[in-house]
Amino acid sequence: MQPIWTKSFISLFCTNLSVFVVFYGLTATLPLYATGLLNKTDQEAGLLMSIFLLSAIIVRPFTGKILDLAGKRRMLRISLVLYLLCTILYFFIDAFSWLLILRFLHGIGFSIVTTACGAIAADLVPAARRGTGLGYFTMSTNLGVVLGPLIALSLIQAYSFDLLFIILSALMVTGALFSLMVPAHKQQNGNKTKRKLSFSDLFEKKAVPVGILACLTGLSYASILSYLSIYAQGKNLLGMTSAFFLVFAAVMLLARPFTGRLFDLKGPQYVLYPGLILFIAGLIILAYTNSAPTFLIAGGFIGLGYGSLVPSMQTLAIQSTIIERSGYATATFYTFFDGGIALGSYIFGIIAAANGYQSIYLISSALVCCVFILLMILKPNKQGGKAADAIKEKEVESF
Repeated sequence: MQPIWTKSFISLFCTNLSVFVVFYGLTATLPLYATGLLNKTDQEAGLLMSIFLLSAIIVRPFTGKILDLAGKRRMLRISLVLYLLCTILYFFIDAFSWLLILRFLHGIGFSIVTTACGAIAADLVPAARRGTGLGYFTMSTNLGVVLGPLIALSLIQAYSFDLLFIILSALMVTGALFSLMVPAHKQQNGNKTKRKLSFSDLFEKKAVPVGILACLTGLSYASILSYLSIYAQGKNLLGMTSAFFLVFAAVMLLARPFTGRLFDLKGPQYVLYPGLILFIAGLIILAYTNSAPTFLIAGGFIGLGYGSLVPSMQTLAIQSTIIERSGYATATFYTFFDGGIALGSYIFGIIAAANGYQSIYLISSALVCCVFILLMILKPNKQGGKAADAIKEKEVESF
């Protein structure tokens, strides 16, 4: 059986981890930087996330074509340089208007680098073990969810924002160096002289149905990503927020080897349906939580549910088309997913101001119920069949 944890896969894993540690670290601390050091309002601080996602969403549809024409490995390196430079510039910028411009540019780098990482990961893992392989690869993002805020919040509490920006820049240098060990993917000679852009140059139409599901999932997840700290503060549970994300990520990491293998052996429905149910349960528990134990239990349920859904949906998007269009499928998936997060961050802010933060978690659970219903209508093809035959020939998993 072909191994998953090759030198190239591990290098790409480390590169992606560094990208997401920086992303989540800045997501957790920049609002504090804006309100505390730059004396901006909460709404103005929210723009730092919105404009980042806006640029990512604008660029996403074009990244598949860019990767196809310029090469995935080359664009990985170029986008990493842009992402690194932007990370370094936080140390030098203290004007809010320039910070917004920097966030816009940083979002462009993030859009391309994450699409390139996802597409290259799909190329590196064996086709018969893609659910397992991409599940393992998504663990780098899951680790970023915990390590980013943990490192960033610890640094600003004990030291300063300047040291935070220096440490994150050093981390990105390390991630960029790891990318040098990722091999070039053989480029297909297709239609490189084509100059007119068509729908297929921006989106993979076969991945759009999964993209819609990802959009609704991202919309729901925005309630966690953008408003959990404020909600926890109102419940006198702010000190438990780090523990929430620790539980959230721990259950994701523990479950990934099993859910990825289940996806390959049995098919996506055996992962997606339980994942949706757990996500719904976690959001409802969170909406009615009044104590630290139920707060952490909600984190566990949401981590299991959300952590199973996103990599499985990304795998479905990639498997919906030929491997040569994995970049387009990945870009399509993330365009819809990022769009859902951006939309949710804005809409839930309005809803919370009018009806309170509990309402956004109840609405989020209803949205995930809609995903469940749509999934039953779409009935994703059982991708596990052929993969299962290949895996069952050797039950001992090779690394």
